[in-house]
Amino acid sequence: MYDLLIKDALLVTCDKKHSLYQNGVMAVKAGRIKEITESGSAVADSLQAKEVISAKGQIVMPGLINMHCHAADSLFRGLVENLSLEAWLGRVWIAEKAILTPKTTFLGSVLGLAENLLSGVTSVMDMFWYPVETALAARMLGMRLSTGGIFFDPPGIGGRTHDDYVIEAKEFSATFGGSSDIFPATMPHGTYTVSPKHLISAKSIADENEELFCTHAAETKAEQADIQNRYGKSVIRHLASHGLLGNRTVLAHCVHVDDHEISLMAESDTSVVHNPMSNLKLGSGISPTFMMQEAGIRLTIGTDGAISGNDLDMWLAMRLTSGLAKGVSMKPDVLPAKDVLHMATLNGAEALGKKLELGSLEVGKRADFIFLD
Repeated sequence: MYDLLIKDALLVTCDKKHSLYQNGVMAVKAGRIKEITESGSAVADSLQAKEVISAKGQIVMPGLINMHCHAADSLFRGLVENLSLEAWLGRVWIAEKAILTPKTTFLGSVLGLAENLLSGVTSVMDMFWYPVETALAARMLGMRLSTGGIFFDPPGIGGRTHDDYVIEAKEFSATFGGSSDIFPATMPHGTYTVSPKHLISAKSIADENEELFCTHAAETKAEQADIQNRYGKSVIRHLASHGLLGNRTVLAHCVHVDDHEISLMAESDTSVVHNPMSNLKLGSGISPTFMMQEAGIRLTIGTDGAISGNDLDMWLAMRLTSGLAKGVSMKPDVLPAKDVLHMATLNGAEALGKKLELGSLEVGKRADFIFLD
């Protein structure tokens, strides 16, 4: 006897083969998928469950994975318009410093994560001040979250030092490490706000605990010029030179990257998060996603925060991902819907190190799915 039986659904599994079941049946027990088959089969006819849901006329698919978000920035939606990233950040940081506390961060996280959840997102990678509060908000809502200690060399919120950030990152890992719903990571803001020494420090904490390392990278031309002037290298080359790329590294944006940098990310198995709405609003540019896909980079999708995109709509992000790639490449066959769905599901799970648990509807994986009518 199973706990739950979904029947008569169009099952979009998002597995490696892009398997579809036109009249699918899925059985769940103890939070795990136990059977997937077509209606009318001998297996389907034999299945019994405590609860049966008819999903006739609906699509059942894996929960979406938003790989780059600042959920609590929902408190500031619409605050800053018509500015490039650098000027925009200056205003955002003033507002955050004035308003954010652990309590307001928790409330903002509830708002932002609930918006994600209501649009079909069940897992989020979030970078923000007071990550414990965001984790508690996610846990209250029943979502999965990857977040952790942020690193930021200027005073930031509360005037904390690098030693403070190290302590907070280690405490976060000790508190949430090994849990099934919160996946700790270290999160230095970027190469222009965190020194090489402190980037390496953050990465060492992540490596010590076999956790993720996430940072903003190569988002604007101004950022590239800044890092080139400071260190004599582009952003990606700078990260690579310090051993900061790898299969547990997640880079948000990567708008301005050349062929060699794409090769560096591909060869190191680094994950990239495409944030099309944010890049468009801030005039940052358009990421060469089709080139990165051809190189074999694990591409994922994010909404960024509600200030830089004005919403947390993963469906809009997916449409833009495909449309922009086709337009920029002038190739209508690049990034078709099935590949973009993978970016928003299975690729995200792989980037999180959870490919055996999440990202597709397959026997043995967690029953993490959504209904679309």
